[in-house]
Amino acid sequence: MNEHHEHKSGSIFKICAYFFCIILSVLSILPFWVMFMNGTRSTPEIQQQAFSLLPSVNLMNNLNILLVGKSFDPWVGFVNSLTISTFATLCAVYFSSLTAYALVAYRWKLQKGFFAFIIAVMMIPAQVTTIGFYQFMWSVGMTNSFLPLIIPAVASPAIVFFMRQYLYATLSIDIVNSGRIDGAGEFHIFNKIIIPIMKPAIATQAIFVFVATWNNFFLPLVLLTDSKKYTMPIMVSLLRGDTYRTEFGTVYLALSLSVLPLFVMYFTLSRYIIAGVALGGVKE
Repeated sequence: MNEHHEHKSGSIFKICAYFFCIILSVLSILPFWVMFMNGTRSTPEIQQQAFSLLPSVNLMNNLNILLVGKSFDPWVGFVNSLTISTFATLCAVYFSSLTAYALVAYRWKLQKGFFAFIIAVMMIPAQVTTIGFYQFMWSVGMTNSFLPLIIPAVASPAIVFFMRQYLYATLSIDIVNSGRIDGAGEFHIFNKIIIPIMKPAIATQAIFVFVATWNNFFLPLVLLTDSKKYTMPIMVSLLRGDTYRTEFGTVYLALSLSVLPLFVMYFTLSRYIIAGVALGGVKE
């Protein structure tokens, strides 16, 4: 009798949990769906009914208006943002993983002090260093380049912290020692053994870095002055101009185009997060 009661209670709990998850999923997807649908509607339709779950027939008209304007060039913004976000993400996850590996696999005198320094750097807001960073970039002639938006990703304290904590939980030093005994170099061990182990953590941080870099507006606005190098967020900010001010459907379409790469990035890497196991782990 007790077993039947426990089984029934467990079933009710699962149903409630699934129902709650479905509600949260719908609430998360709904704003994006409305934005996509409004991108297919005309300005009068949006003014009459701002909320609609069904598409309209004005997609091509909105696209034509979007492409006719001189201030908004979605192709230029897309290519620039994709270039910056891709290289910044690769630099951030690779070098942060390498730093985390050094903090876990080696023993050296300043190890704890170095990690404490990384934690301290995490406490400094990025806006505090913006003026000094801009002056430095100006002095070396890199104010209108993508490099100042990519190279700083090499030093990402928050990602180093996350990777270190992940390695402490999943990495057995016996794996590293086995590679060394077999004559493998340190970079070979890292690239062929450690990186596969860290795939879930790398995928998680790659999503965060890519989204943050793609949505970064302040620093590119400060550093980039050539319109041919504007990123997607800067392009979207230009939609406040006279050409698009009354074209609500066009604005929604531009916003939809700006977030599509983020969905692609998430769905591409999410399977590695779900996989989440250390490959070839050795239990001590």
